[in-house]
Amino acid sequence: MGPRVNEKIFAKTVQVISGDGQNLGVMNTGDALNMAYDKELDLVEINANATPVLVKMMDYGKYKYEQKKRANEARKKQKTIELREVWVTPVIEENDFNVKMKKVFEFLGEGNKVKIAVMTHGDKRVLARSRDAVPQLFERIITLIGDKGTVESRSKPDDRTKSIIIAPAK
Repeated sequence: MGPRVNEKIFAKTVQVISGDGQNLGVMNTGDALNMAYDKELDLVEINANATPVLVKMMDYGKYKYEQKKRANEARKKQKTIELREVWVTPVIEENDFNVKMKKVFEFLGEGNKVKIAVMTHGDKRVLARSRDAVPQLFERIITLIGDKGTVESRSKPDDRTKSIIIAPAK
């Protein structure tokens, strides 16, 4: 919506600030509007809650353009952090583990969070061998990551899939 401009200012008297920041004092809104029009500027309401209402003389189109430009610059500088996911099994082979960890380090290097998930359901024979393997696997992963990342959260013990979320180190 934005601030009220020119004829949309309803106050009878206003405190006027010039374009260069000089305080011009309290005056009738009509007089302030005429003064702004003479200088080919707009009268923009800065603080509607003040008594009298605070207004400033400025080029409103230029002001809106500058605001939009600043917002776009801020958006460009913003870094979005994604949550990347890597799945492993409790009884993973050494080479497969190394490949998965290489991917984890790549994701952390890009500044993304990584969710490492372990499937704990499926083949009963595999589950019987791997019941104690999951905590050991997580400890091995955390040790290997070291100071490159920090554990942000762990899954609840009753989940069918166990997982940890690792955030990149600051």
